[in-house]
Order: sequence, then C-alpha cells, then structure tokens
Amino acid sequence: MSGAALSLLLLAASLPAAAAGFYDTLDDLRAGRQACPHANRAPAFVPRAELERVARNLAYGGNLETSLKQFGYHAIHSYAIHLESSRVDAQAASIIAQQGYCRHLQDPGLRDAGFYLHEDKLWIVLAAPFAPSPGLTGPAAGQRVLALVNQARARARDCGDQHFAAAPSVKWNGALAEAARRHAEEMAQHDYFSHIGRDRSSPAQRVERAGYRYRVTGENIAGGARMTPDIAVAGWIKSPDHCANLMNPAFTEMGVAYAIDAKSEMGVYWVQAFGTPR
Repeated sequence: MSGAALSLLLLAASLPAAAAGFYDTLDDLRAGRQACPHANRAPAFVPRAELERVARNLAYGGNLETSLKQFGYHAIHSYAIHLESSRVDAQAASIIAQQGYCRHLQDPGLRDAGFYLHEDKLWIVLAAPFAPSPGLTGPAAGQRVLALVNQARARARDCGDQHFAAAPSVKWNGALAEAARRHAEEMAQHDYFSHIGRDRSSPAQRVERAGYRYRVTGENIAGGARMTPDIAVAGWIKSPDHCANLMNPAFTEMGVAYAIDAKSEMGVYWVQAFGTPR
C-alpha cells in the first residue's frame, strides 16, 4: 500500500459546521463538472465510514497508513488532502483545481472517499480498496495453469544457471490439487507465505496427507492481489528455483489451487504441487 499526504495552508477563518453536499462536490470534480477538467470517466465515489474515521484521525495528528489499518480499511493505494481556509467547503473545488489535485480525484482506481470538517480545516481521504481476484474460477484457473506449464515445458530454457531441455507434458492429478488447495487456504486464512506449514509440515508431507504416494514431489507458491494464472506462471518461470521445478523432467503430474482472503496481506495465494507416483 502507498499513500501521499498533501497539504495546503490558506488564510484561517471560520468554517460552517456541516457540509452535507460535499460528496456531491467531489463527484462533480471527478466528472469534470466544476473546476477540474474532465480527463477520464470514473464512477462516483463510494462514501466510506472507515475513511471518514481515518480523515478525523488525521485531523488529530494521525498517520494515513496507520489510521487505515486502525479502522480496518485495506487499501492498495490512498491519498490524503488537507485544506485550511475560510469557508473551505465552499472554496474546496477551486483550491483542489488550483493545486493540481484533480488527477487524484479523477483517478478511476481511487473508488472510495471520506472527509472530515473541523472549524476552518478539511481533510479528504481517497482510497483504492484491496479487492483480491485470481481472474478465473477454480477449475478454469487450474486448467489454465496446466496449459501454461506444458507450453513452458515444450521448449528448452535456462532456469538461472541451470539449463533444461524440453520436457514432456505433465497431466492433472486431483490428489496433488487437493494438497495445493489445503496449503493455499491455510496461508490465506492465517496470513503467511511459506513452503513450511503452520504445523511445520513440508510439501512432501502435505501431498502424502492428501493421498498421493510419490516417488518425487515439489512445490511452487505465489501470492498477490492480482495473481492470475498467467502472472503466477510467468513469475515462476523468472524465478530460478521455481522454474527448475516447472521444467523438471522427473515430474509427470501436477495440481494447483488458489485461496482468497481480503483480510490477508497478499489477498490471493497460489500453490502448485508436482509429483511422480510410485
């Protein structure tokens, strides 16, 4: 998550106690109906109580990132704007335009908003909510990964300083997919990222628990809010150790699964299990 705190100090004076239509003002600026030039089509802001609390916290000296976490808002991108002026609610539109803040208001990725008014001061918080997505449903995602892996194995490649010749295709195995699913769900639920399970289990132990009797086995993992099958496989190919697993001619089968938890740090967790049965 990244955030930027922007501040502007004008002449201090009195401020109306309420600004019921201020969200309308923000939406007008976003749509180019006031001082901001219309750049991109973006939906109206979604007012969020959590961001109003964050804005209030900033008014009392809080930190943007810390406040977002404190009030349970998981953001991938955020901005805070501080304006201080006589009748700031009425002047905010022109001040925002004059100071170059329009590009933030018109950023379609910044979907949520909250603000806080106190005397002659106004704090505005804009944020992009953390919305993890793997891009495809479970079965389709698994088949996409399988296809991409076999495309990669179809030609020779270097994995770091190791050279691998083209390898035969691997086929899908349900027990390996089940082992992958269990580990992905555990990582998502407990917000960690490791080949070692919370019970200290290894990848080999997990495939055995899923009923897979192996001669050789291996595991790749990946994580990220927008970790689609294509991004996951591309990342594995770029990583020497993961690439070596993917290209290993000793593996004849694979299974893959992902799990999602919006409260976790990464959001989407992928596990790929390789094996050759006894």
